[in-house]
Amino acid sequence: MEKKLVIKNEISEIAKLSLFVEELSEELDLSPDLTFNLNLVLEEAVVNVINYAYPKNESQEISLSAQKIDDNLYFVLTDSGKEFDPTQVPDADISLSAEDRQIGGLGIFLIRQIMNKVEYQRIDGKNVLTLKKQLS
Repeated sequence: MEKKLVIKNEISEIAKLSLFVEELSEELDLSPDLTFNLNLVLEEAVVNVINYAYPKNESQEISLSAQKIDDNLYFVLTDSGKEFDPTQVPDADISLSAEDRQIGGLGIFLIRQIMNKVEYQRIDGKNVLTLKKQLS
């Protein structure tokens, strides 16, 4: 099973992402909790691309593919924005209060907590983020 989505780097496109996750979850009969978590992870990753990868008002495409192999679900998020490796960002210090915590990094922390594996590559001028979730 493989499913693909291509959206523009606009916040209004997030609704398409949510629909993509819902349809995928129905096809694979995923639990509501897992569906919620996958939606959260993918929204965090895509919103980061929309907000930070491109200059303002520059329309670009972001692609997402989902593939189930054995008992694993893989998501590959690809964009041609400025290079950014989220695997090199240190974990947010969640022991600090919200006032004392540095701004940013919580979304990446969340992605790492929910997914089983997070990998980044820069291939042919593109950011390629691969997220793996074990289903059992």
